[in-house]
Amino acid sequence: MSLRYALLAILRVGPLSGYDLQKQFSQSVGHVWHAPDSQIYPELRKMETLGLIEGEEQTRGARGTRRVYHVTEAGDASYREWMQSPIDYLRVRDPAHLRAAYLENTTPAAAREFLRRHIEHWESELDQFEGELHHIEHVSNPMLMRRLEVTPPEERERTIEFKRFAYEGLAERARIEIAWARRGLALVDRLEH
Repeated sequence: MSLRYALLAILRVGPLSGYDLQKQFSQSVGHVWHAPDSQIYPELRKMETLGLIEGEEQTRGARGTRRVYHVTEAGDASYREWMQSPIDYLRVRDPAHLRAAYLENTTPAAAREFLRRHIEHWESELDQFEGELHHIEHVSNPMLMRRLEVTPPEERERTIEFKRFAYEGLAERARIEIAWARRGLALVDRLEH
C-alpha cells in the first residue's frame, strides 16, 4: 500500500504521465521506497479503478498519445488520511544481518568479503543521500523544485526542512551500517588469531 501513497504524494504536486512519474519517483521517493516500473504501472491502473486518480489521454507528437494522471478529491482525501494514520511497522527482513548471525559457518576470507561488500553498498548509498542533502540545501532537486512551486511561500521552509530531516536519517542509517561492518571486520580478525 505504501507505493500507492508514494505515487499520490508525487501526483499531488501536479499531473504527470506514467513515464514522467517513473522519473520523478526514482529521483525522490525511490530513495526511501523502491518500486520497479513493473509495479508502478499496475498500481496506477488500480488507483484509477479505485477513483484515486484520473487518467486523461493527451496528444503527443503527430501520431502518439500519452496518459496523464491527476489526483482526484478521493485520492487527496485518501492520502491525507494515510498521512494522519499510524504506521503499521513490519518485522525486519534483513538479509545482511541474517547472514552476519551465521558467519561462523563460512571462512574468514568469505566473511571479510561479505563485510567489505556491505561497506561498499552503504558507502554508495551514503554518497546518494549526501548528494540529495546537497540538492535540498541548494534547492536544486527537480522534484523539490516542483513541490515548492505549488507550495505557499509560508510553507516552503517546512517542506525543505522535512525533506532534509528524512535524508539526514537515511545518511545516519548508512553511517551506522558502515561502522557496524567495520566492527565485523575487526571481529573476524580477532577471532581468526
